[in-house]
Amino acid sequence: MVNVSEKQSTLRMARAKGFVKISAEALTAIRSHRIAKGNPLEAARIAGILAAKNTPQLIPLCHPLGLTHLDVQCHILEQGIEVEASATVEGKTGVEMEALTAVSVAALTIYDMCKAVDRNMVISDIRLVEKAGGRSGHYLREE
Repeated sequence: MVNVSEKQSTLRMARAKGFVKISAEALTAIRSHRIAKGNPLEAARIAGILAAKNTPQLIPLCHPLGLTHLDVQCHILEQGIEVEASATVEGKTGVEMEALTAVSVAALTIYDMCKAVDRNMVISDIRLVEKAGGRSGHYLREE
């Protein structure tokens, strides 16, 4: 792991997004609560939160962080579901990996819960969209 002992603790935030391209049939099933396993958007939200909290166990060399806030949202769009996660910590290292892990696992959860209706789903565009805090300052992706 990188030695962060000498770094200052600062308030740090990261936001990430991803997309699950999904069929119109599956989107209709989600909207009408006809997915056999339950509500995939709520399951994805919880899965993303749990994944972010366990990032150091999933990604080698990540520092364990005491997250102070984590939010995962799933938005139904015309072609699929946009997943967005934001993470906050008061610490010596950033929370980008936690936000990205939350998005990734939330998207995988949507796939798992909807695969009986649509096996052609595509998970794509997982990316950091914003980060703040720390030595490198503020970053905002131009989209």
